[in-house]
Amino acid sequence: MASDFVVRRAIEWDAPAVAALTDAAYAKYVPRIGRKPRPMTADYRQMIAEHAVWLLCRGDELAGVLVLMSEPDALLIYSVAVSPEHQHRGLGRRMLALAEEQARLASYARLRLYTNVHMTENIALYRRLGYAETGREEVSGTTLVHMAKPLAIA
Repeated sequence: MASDFVVRRAIEWDAPAVAALTDAAYAKYVPRIGRKPRPMTADYRQMIAEHAVWLLCRGDELAGVLVLMSEPDALLIYSVAVSPEHQHRGLGRRMLALAEEQARLASYARLRLYTNVHMTENIALYRRLGYAETGREEVSGTTLVHMAKPLAIA
């Protein structure tokens, strides 16, 4: 059950597990885009030291990772990764809801993300959750789809 999972901030020692989960979650996209997606190439020790990295865990089992980066006018969702064993159970949505909560706590009026044009199911999910496309960008022989979601600040 999704209620069995606990959210906590990542610490330096979590970096290898974060990298392994991210690789497993994003591996299915490598054939589609012809290279590893950016989150698969990140230095997670550095990410954890410099940004908010959240973990979704059940006991000692890591099920999800959310990487958030502060920008001047928005909170950027750099990566949302759910282990293949736990996909299609609402955990990705739970991580995205956490991103919204963190953005509101930091008084951001907008969440931002980007994804590869070939990750069509992710684009569809983001649209269902209120994100709108804000532009496209050619990078390293592929296209990134930039999306944003306005947030009501209470």
